[in-house]
Amino acid sequence: MEEKRAPMSHKLSFTDRRQGMITGVLDVLSFDEKLVVLQSQCGVLTLKGEEMHVKQLDLEKGELEMTGRVDQLIYTQDGPGSRKKGKSVLKRLLQ
Repeated sequence: MEEKRAPMSHKLSFTDRRQGMITGVLDVLSFDEKLVVLQSQCGVLTLKGEEMHVKQLDLEKGELEMTGRVDQLIYTQDGPGSRKKGKSVLKRLLQ
């Protein structure tokens, strides 16, 4: 029997753009010192900056702790709770 997890809330918290905690993380797709790409409850989140490091990652809890200077936060896909944009009304009704 497959265990179902309760949906996690997605939250971003940064101090002085240097230390951050992100919840609602489903997977880390890639990371290096200038770019971190992760799948969150609200879609794909890309963080751009300098000297970025994933300090701690716990996918069971959906938490990621990181350090480094964050210059940009970009969401590139809608998550399951987001309004579906770019689809016609008919396509949304027929899903």
